[in-house]
Amino acid sequence: QLQLVESGGGLVHPGGSLRLSCTASGDIVHIYTMGWYRQTPGKERDLLTSITSDGNTNYRDSAKGRFTISIDNAKNTVLLQMNNLKPEDTAVYYCNADIWVRGTWGRRNYWGQGTQVTVSS
Repeated sequence: QLQLVESGGGLVHPGGSLRLSCTASGDIVHIYTMGWYRQTPGKERDLLTSITSDGNTNYRDSAKGRFTISIDNAKNTVLLQMNNLKPEDTAVYYCNADIWVRGTWGRRNYWGQGTQVTVSS
């Protein structure tokens, strides 16, 4: 069984910073990609940013220049550094990953539990 455990959410003022962390645990053969989605009530869960194990990144336009995703393969951890946070960044942030777990036959998708980020004055 594989788990994605998130941490780092909380309440910040506009312009503040926050760092989210997501660690995959389990008998991992290979991590293909890790990334972050976000969702607000009544809206779809949208991909914000992702990264491959070799470091290739993708960002939604709204995150470019403010958010930075990184991966530590040795720790099976993806980080999301969020700077200059805005009220519209308020959402539940979900870690997501494509991972090959030993005992399965290939690449599968997994979700973290979600962590609340609130940006408010």
